[in-house]
Amino acid sequence: MDKKNLEYGSLKVISSDDCGNAPKKKLLQELAIAFAKNDQIFILEHLKDDVIWDIVGNKQIQGKNHVAELLIQMEKDRATELHIKNIITHGSTGSINGTIVLDNKKSYTFCNIYNFTSAGRTSKIKEITSFVIEVK
Repeated sequence: MDKKNLEYGSLKVISSDDCGNAPKKKLLQELAIAFAKNDQIFILEHLKDDVIWDIVGNKQIQGKNHVAELLIQMEKDRATELHIKNIITHGSTGSINGTIVLDNKKSYTFCNIYNFTSAGRTSKIKEITSFVIEVK
C-alpha cells in the first residue's frame, strides 16, 4: 500500500493512502491528526457531551468538558511526526494505530478504539479507549 506524506505546519504525517471512499476511516485519520496538532475545536465537535475516554493504565475521563481540560494540559507536548499504520472501521466502531514523535524526541506507539453513537456519517464519539506505550 502506498504511503502518503503530508505536512501540517511543523507536523509531518505519514499514512497509507486508502481513506478516500471510507468516510469513517477518513474521520479517524483526521482525528489522529487533530490530536497530534491539539486541534481542540475539531476534537470536541466530534464528541458526545457524556463521552468516556479510557487511557488504559493511566486515567479515565468522563464528559466533554473534562476532555477539554486534558487537551489544554496536553498543549505543552508538541508532536513533530505522526505515523499512521492502520485504520479499521466496521459499523459504529473504529480503531487507529501508529506512532507519534514529540518535539522532545520521545516516541509513543498508540492504538485508539472509538465507539460511535451509530454507523452514520454524522454520529458522535461516545467512547474512546487508548493504549499508549513509550518507545525506548
